[in-house]
Formats: sequence, structure tokens, C-alpha cells
Amino acid sequence: MTLEEIQQREARTFLPVVNRMPVALVRGEGSRVVDVAGRSYVDLTAGWGVTAIGHCHPRLVEAISQQAGTLMQTTNLFYTLPQLDLSETLSELTPAEITRSFYVSSGAEAVEGALKMAHRATGRRKYVSTTNSFHGRTLGALQVIGQAKHRDAYRELMPEQVTVPFDDIAAAEAAIDRDTAAVIIEPVQGEGGVNVPSRGYLAKLREFAHAVGALLIFDEIQTGIGRTGRMMALEHEGVVPDILTLGKGLGGGFPIAAFLCTEEVAATVAPGDHGGTYAGNPLACAAANATLAVVREEKLSERAAEVGGRLLAKLRAFADENPERALGARGQGLLIGLVLADAERAAALPTRALEAGILLNVTAGNVMRLFPPLNIPEDELFGAVDEILGLIRT
Repeated sequence: MTLEEIQQREARTFLPVVNRMPVALVRGEGSRVVDVAGRSYVDLTAGWGVTAIGHCHPRLVEAISQQAGTLMQTTNLFYTLPQLDLSETLSELTPAEITRSFYVSSGAEAVEGALKMAHRATGRRKYVSTTNSFHGRTLGALQVIGQAKHRDAYRELMPEQVTVPFDDIAAAEAAIDRDTAAVIIEPVQGEGGVNVPSRGYLAKLREFAHAVGALLIFDEIQTGIGRTGRMMALEHEGVVPDILTLGKGLGGGFPIAAFLCTEEVAATVAPGDHGGTYAGNPLACAAANATLAVVREEKLSERAAEVGGRLLAKLRAFADENPERALGARGQGLLIGLVLADAERAAALPTRALEAGILLNVTAGNVMRLFPPLNIPEDELFGAVDEILGLIRT
């Protein structure tokens, strides 16, 4: 089947809320994907940070296959071993204060759960988030998203929003008061342009929140599971939130997310406060267990820190040498942004990269975001980046 035939079929049935790239993908392996015409591409987006251990990692495929033939779905009325194993593993991988976890199917659902828990624990309804943040597009998540382009169409359905500039300590202190249920923050803003906060900012947010009886929520849906060079981005400064959300890389390609909390928060909830038909689905939990095993055994967090550090240095050198094309580079681990000087040229870059055999993302108008599989071979990563930098120069 050709791309044109696929496009014609989809045009008759699919809800047109997505702007597609002119490629139909049929296969993936490692850091590469293949389209219907048989052309191979280096994937520097990892399915939006999801395929953290690469496409179709053999360990993940085996775990899903084995679990699918054993027990694919049941309800939360029953115990299952994959969910138990996952809860124990995440307890090991998160700070000691984070003791409880619950599983859902998407990052937005995890944020919804986190917001509900914060309201239940505090009895309050005000949330403080940051400008340009991204927390999902369900109605609850839209209450705290920091991007008007996603929120404004539905503003009549939601309470008034409180957002403050990212990394602005004074603005945060002024906004967090005794009406605040929680502050929700990405330790590194991904969709907002790969914005890394100043050292001490996250600790101050915790201090301000706890001073007025509010909670701190870390949205690590994109930054968790080794992406920033630590298993969780919170480890860079040792700031422990009251509630933590995970997603994307947690399932390695299978839909699963989680929200986790401290014992104090957990003590305020009761059976029925949250749920879901697929919550803790055995197949999803088996996928997450396999993914976490690969990340730990192959030391992919450490690899992200080392390889990402060299990549960031390369991009900063490029920006220094080409100030008319790039304004700088920033990031942690293998979540890196190159800030491009021209927004119009930036918008055209993903299509130009596609023609060169590379899947690439530009976010926040002019930030080239790189978040490839954590185990991408170095020759593929740096070779693709060299190709892209050549395109930016011309």
C-alpha cells in the first residue's frame, strides 16, 4: 500500500485533530523506523520520549508476548503479580518518602490522579503551575497546563488558572498561599522548550508550598525513567515531592503511566477515590517491569548522562560558532534543546530532516528538541545530529 492510498483511507474516517508528517511507519527496531516504502529513518523523538529503550527491544517484546498469553486483563478487585512487582520496583527507584503508587494508561490520567490526591489531602482547589508547562489535554490537566493554545478553547469549562513564569522564585512565592492545594512543576520543561531551572528553584517551591500546607507535585512524565541522566530528574537536586507522576518511557512503548505519593498523602484517600478499567493492567505492568529492568541492567541513565553531556557540548559549540543560526543549547541527559535563531526556518526543519532520513521535533516555536532512545548507538546519534546541523547552516 502506498502513502497516498493510506492518506485517502484515513481522510474518510479519522478525526482530523493531528497534523501528520507525510510518512506511514510500519516497523521499528532500536533507534530506527521504516516506512511503507521501505525507507529507514533515525528516530530522534523516541515516539515523544516513549521508546526509551528503543523500538521493539527484545526483552520488552518477550515480556509482552509472554504476559499476553498468560493474563491480559482483569479488574482491580484482584491482586496481580505484574502490578505488585512494578509497585515494589518503583518503591526502590524513588525516594524513600514516596511509598505508594497507582497505575493508569496515559500521562494526562496520571496528572488527573495527582490533582485529585492533592485536593483530597488539602481540601483546597487552587493549583499553581508554570507558563509554557505541559501536563496533558484532558480537562483536569488543562486546568494546570501553561499553554494557552491548548487551554483557551475550553476555558469556560474550568476554574481560573494561576500560572507563574518558570524559574521565577519571587513570582512563585507570591502565588503560593493558604488557598493553594499544590504546586505542579516539570523538573525540566519539555514541550515548553527544554527549560532547565536554576539550582535551588525546585527546593524553594517545596519550601513555599509546605510553609502554607500545600503540596508539591513533580510531573516527570517526560523527564523520568533515565531521560535526564538520573532515573528520576528529582535526583539532580534531591528535592522530594509529595506526589510524582511518571509515563512515556515507563512502558517503553506500551501505554502505562503512574502517580505516586508519600504515606501522608496516601493516608487521606479511601477506596473509590480513583480507579479505571485498565488501571494496573497486567500486560501494561509486565511491559513496565521489562523496561525498567533494561534501563537498570544496561545502565541507561548513566549512559544518558555521559552521551548527553557530550551532545550538549557539541550543540553549544555549534551555537557559539553560528550565532546567526542558533542562540544556545540547554538540557539534561538525553533531553536536549538547541534554540534556533529563526522561527520560520525552525518550523521547516522537521520536514527537511525527514527528507534526510531523520525524525526530528521542534517545540516552543524555535527549539529543536532531541530525546532519542537512551540506547541509541553513538554513530547514529552523532551522525544524525551532524546531518541536522548541516541543514541548519544552509
